[in-house]
Amino acid sequence: MRILLVEDNEKLAAGIAGVLSGSGYQVDVVGDGEDAEAALLVQAFALVILDLSLPGLDGLDVLRNLRGRGVTVPVLVVTARGGLDDRVRGLDLGADDYLTKPFEVGELEARVRALIRRSTGQARSAIDFSGLVLDIASNTLTARGAPVEISPRELSVFRLMLMSRGRVVPKARIVDALSTFDTDVSENAVEQTISRLRKRLAAHGVGIRTARGMGYFLFSEAERAP
Repeated sequence: MRILLVEDNEKLAAGIAGVLSGSGYQVDVVGDGEDAEAALLVQAFALVILDLSLPGLDGLDVLRNLRGRGVTVPVLVVTARGGLDDRVRGLDLGADDYLTKPFEVGELEARVRALIRRSTGQARSAIDFSGLVLDIASNTLTARGAPVEISPRELSVFRLMLMSRGRVVPKARIVDALSTFDTDVSENAVEQTISRLRKRLAAHGVGIRTARGMGYFLFSEAERAP
């Protein structure tokens, strides 16, 4: 899943991006409000992490413009401006959550997970599919309690497909979810990831079916028609 991080402190931005990337998210980082506006006009994100005190266009203006265009992407405001008036104004303009600097990285991760779960209709942090359990909180995959070895990219694709289960996930959406402004992922790379993931899941009775010309979807071997 792709996250836009809008933060002008390069050291802090690199630290947050590193933590989230380690959890399987693809993170695009911009350092001012104008770049944030440009990114939000051309790219869809699962979440925006938005600082308020930005050079040029203020974070509240970015938020106001975003909601004015009818974009409903979850927005987590992260700022040193922790006064009540700022918090109320940010929430009134459409922020979904608010985190005041300094903060613990663990709390940031938890709020990110909660906002993404909420936006995708997932009430719990653990998602069970035919005995395979993805724990979003710990970013681990288990089968009947035993850990499943899986690469971060494979885990990202599996998480995306789990959150879209019952629906076909277009290949273009997977390409987009795995890419960042600095790293392009090709359709061929997606196909290779799907192939490896198929082999990994097959041992646990879960398959990935191709909807020709459309994309991919998960199914349980137990539900396969004879």
